[in-house]
Amino acid sequence: MKTKAYLIIILTAFLLSSCHEDLLVVQKSQITANSMWTSEGDATAAMYGMYNQFRSAFNTGYIYWGEYRNGMWGEGLASQSDRDNTYLNRLSSSHAYSNWQNIYTTINDCNLILKYTPEIEFSNEDNKDKVIANAYYVRAFCYYWIGRIWGDAPLLLNGFESDKQDDLYPTRTSADDIFAQVESDIAEALAQMPESVTDRNLGSRAAINLLKADYNLWMAKVRGGGATSLQNAKTALAEVTAKSTYSLLPNYASVFSNELNDEIIFAWSYVKDEYTGGYPADYLVPSQYTSAETIENPVKVGSHQQWCFYTSDYKTFLSSDSTDQRTIVSFETFFDAPKNQTFQWINKFAGTWESGTRIFDADVVVYRYADVVLFNAEIENALGNKDAAITELNKIAKRAYGVDNYYPTTLSATEVDTKIVDERLKEFAAEGKTWWDFVRFGVAFTRVPSLVGRESETNVLLWPVNAASINGNPNITQTEGYF
Repeated sequence: MKTKAYLIIILTAFLLSSCHEDLLVVQKSQITANSMWTSEGDATAAMYGMYNQFRSAFNTGYIYWGEYRNGMWGEGLASQSDRDNTYLNRLSSSHAYSNWQNIYTTINDCNLILKYTPEIEFSNEDNKDKVIANAYYVRAFCYYWIGRIWGDAPLLLNGFESDKQDDLYPTRTSADDIFAQVESDIAEALAQMPESVTDRNLGSRAAINLLKADYNLWMAKVRGGGATSLQNAKTALAEVTAKSTYSLLPNYASVFSNELNDEIIFAWSYVKDEYTGGYPADYLVPSQYTSAETIENPVKVGSHQQWCFYTSDYKTFLSSDSTDQRTIVSFETFFDAPKNQTFQWINKFAGTWESGTRIFDADVVVYRYADVVLFNAEIENALGNKDAAITELNKIAKRAYGVDNYYPTTLSATEVDTKIVDERLKEFAAEGKTWWDFVRFGVAFTRVPSLVGRESETNVLLWPVNAASINGNPNITQTEGYF
C-alpha cells in the first residue's frame, strides 16, 4: 500500500510543484488549472505530491534548523565547513540551509490545493475535508518553522502558477504576522479534519493538536503569550491524551524499529530510492572502513562519509545512567579489532541494509507520544503546578530507567525545568528538536558553549537569508545583524 501511494507522489510532484527560485516563481509544468484540478483524484494526488515536497524540504534542513546549533554536535570521521559553522553558530548568507526556497515550494503546493480543492466535487465530503485540512496543517507547520528560523519572512497565501503574476517579488512580513498565520491555519486544519482520520504519516487531529501545543508553548515562553497560550497548549494536548490509540511504548528501541507504531503521531514516511538518505545518512560508518564481518553485525554502515557525530560531552551525558535504555539507541560504539579502530553510529532512522546497499526507508518521526508527556510537564511547571510536572516527567523516566518516582517532589520549579531539558536531550537525541528547547527554556546562552556571552548580538538566534534570495529579489532584505 505504501509503495502504491508513492507512485502517485512521484508523478504528482512533477505536475504540481512550481519552482520558487529565490522566490521568483516559475511554473515548470505546462499543466494548466483547467486540466489539472478537475477531479477528486487530482486533489488527492496533489495532497500526496505536497507531502513529497514537504519531506524533501525538511529531509536535511530539519536537523540543521532544529538541533545542530545546540552545542552537542561536531565532526564525525570527517568534517564539512557548513556543518562546522552551524555547530559553532557562525552562520552566513552563503550557508546552504539559510535558503528557504524548498519550504516555500511546499507552501505553494498547499496554496494551490486550498485554491482549487473547494470547487472540486468529491464522492465523500470527509475525503475532501481531509485534503483541505492536510494543506492547512502542512502550511502551518512550514510557517511555524519559518517564523522560528528567520523571524520576518514573506507571507504567501496565493498559489504561484505563472512567471507573469504581479506578486513575484514579495517582501518580508513581520514575524508577528507569520505566527498569526500559523495560528489561523492550525484552527482551519482542526475545523476541517474529520474525526475518523487516523493517519500517522499524514495529518490527523492528533498531529494538528501537537503542532498547536508546540506553537502555543513557543508563543507563551518566547513571544509573550503567557498563561493564555499555556492553557491553549494544555487543551490541545488533552485532546491527544483522550485518544487510546496513542501511548508510550514500553521499549524505547521499538519506537524506531516498528514503523508507525502506537507512539507515533506524525512521521515522514520515506520509501526506497525517494532520497539518498537525508540527515540520518551522515551518522553511519562508511562501509569500506569497517571489517566486512562487522557490517550490520553490529556496525550500521552507509555509502558515504560519516560527516558528523555527537561531542564527547554529549556522549558522556547520554551515557550518564547505566540503566537508561535510550543510550544504545541514541548511539552505539564498537571496537573493530582487525581494523584497530573504534566506530560509532546512531540507531535511529537508519533504514535497511540490502544487497550491500543502505536503503533509507525509515520513517523519520516528527511528533510522538513522548512529546505529549514532556510538553505536559513543561506546561504544568510553567503554570505553577510543579508536582503535576514531576508526575509527567516520571512517566518518561519510568520507561528510561525502569523505576518509579525517579524524580522526587522535593525538586524546585527551577530544578524541574532543568530536568525537563535534560530528559528532552536524552529522549530526542538526533530528532531535530533540542535547539528549539534551548531557545524556549531560555538557556541557549548558558548551555551552548559557542553562544556564551553573545546575548547582545542582534538576531543571533535567527538565521540569515541566503544571498541568492536577496540577489534574486530586490524586495528581500537581510536579517538584521547579518551581512
